[in-house]
Amino acid sequence: MKKLALHWQILIGMLAGVIFGLAAVKLDFNQFVIDWIKPFGTIFINLLKLIAIPLIVASLIKGISDLKDISKLSAMGGRTIGIYIMTTVVAISLGLLIVNIFKPGHLVNEETRTEMMDKFGGDAAGKIADAEKQKGQGPLQPLVDMVPDNIFGAATSNGNMLQVIFFVIFFGVGMILIPEEQARPVKAFFDGTNEVILKLIDLIMLGAPYGVFALLAALVVELPSVDLFVALLGYAACVAGGLLLLIGGFYPTVMKIFTKRSYSFFFKGISPAQLLAFSTSSSAATLPVTMERVEEHLGVDEEVASFVLPIGATINMDGTALYQGVAAVFIAQTFGMGLDLGAQLGIILTATLASIGSAAVPGAGMVMLVIVLGQAGIPEVGLALIFAIDRPLDMLRTVANVTSDATVSMLVAKSVGLLGEPEVKNWDDNYPPK
Repeated sequence: MKKLALHWQILIGMLAGVIFGLAAVKLDFNQFVIDWIKPFGTIFINLLKLIAIPLIVASLIKGISDLKDISKLSAMGGRTIGIYIMTTVVAISLGLLIVNIFKPGHLVNEETRTEMMDKFGGDAAGKIADAEKQKGQGPLQPLVDMVPDNIFGAATSNGNMLQVIFFVIFFGVGMILIPEEQARPVKAFFDGTNEVILKLIDLIMLGAPYGVFALLAALVVELPSVDLFVALLGYAACVAGGLLLLIGGFYPTVMKIFTKRSYSFFFKGISPAQLLAFSTSSSAATLPVTMERVEEHLGVDEEVASFVLPIGATINMDGTALYQGVAAVFIAQTFGMGLDLGAQLGIILTATLASIGSAAVPGAGMVMLVIVLGQAGIPEVGLALIFAIDRPLDMLRTVANVTSDATVSMLVAKSVGLLGEPEVKNWDDNYPPK
């Protein structure tokens, strides 16, 4: 008998957790759930937090070191990374715009929000107090805070992830500047470490259905409210709507403006890679197909595609960035926390940098969301609200990531005069190529 796909297991775990929680409330087993079920959800959250820093260190160093030499980094590399960052900022900004307009977190009633703040408000209060202390600091203090004086000290807290990212980028540039034979063992170490981390994520995700069951059962027992699940549907609609706007509107429009190619040309060329991305939820697994479609069906020169696309699969996570912005504000709204313009600009910066370090595998975006929440002072336990429907949304996020990679490769190729005519004229052929 074929094993049930993980996303179905997670959905079943969600449903079972809700049903179990409702039954526990009915039978007055609330304390049993809190004492014997909830700890497994806490362990699952801790595992996600445990893997966050190793993941971003290994993944980002691997991506930067793949640039090979500083001339590529300063020429095509700088242009590529610049466009990737631009599309990521657009994605996260779009997500924040949508979630601020529709406010799905406000679908939770005042009583439930009050209960949630009474239970988890202490964490937020501590962050608010820290923010008050920083008001008297100079305008460049955030820039100073980004540069750590001790990387091992910075790595002891997910809240210091900007410092870790700074060091990792600095370290990666150093690897590029030294002779390749000297950098080879260091690169091999981090490549191997990256593979180990990805495998650990696979192992953690095996426990996702049970973790979701425990989290949702405890959530229902502690805060039983139909409003919460109505709000969850509103959150999912905000994420999906934003991703569809990126995939069907922003990327093809930018492509058409700068390359003069038609919408049908673009979607006929990239659609097989989009479908594979949707089914695998992995930019890395889709990469061979993406490269084939971009080179043979979109006219991007192999020199550009072989450089831009692997980097994009590592650092370009537009779908993840949009989702992180929506999720962070949604959780804050659910907890009754107000986020001013400065806090949301901080989310844009943190989500942009965190998405660069997201591995191109299912579930990695959730790990990075822990970083965004911690940086913004939003209680990390709020992950329980959104994790149950994360996998279906992850599938759509991956489509956005792959579509962005293809778009950027066309823009870079056009800018360096290496966007030609596609090699394959039959748009209806199927992958793999004959």
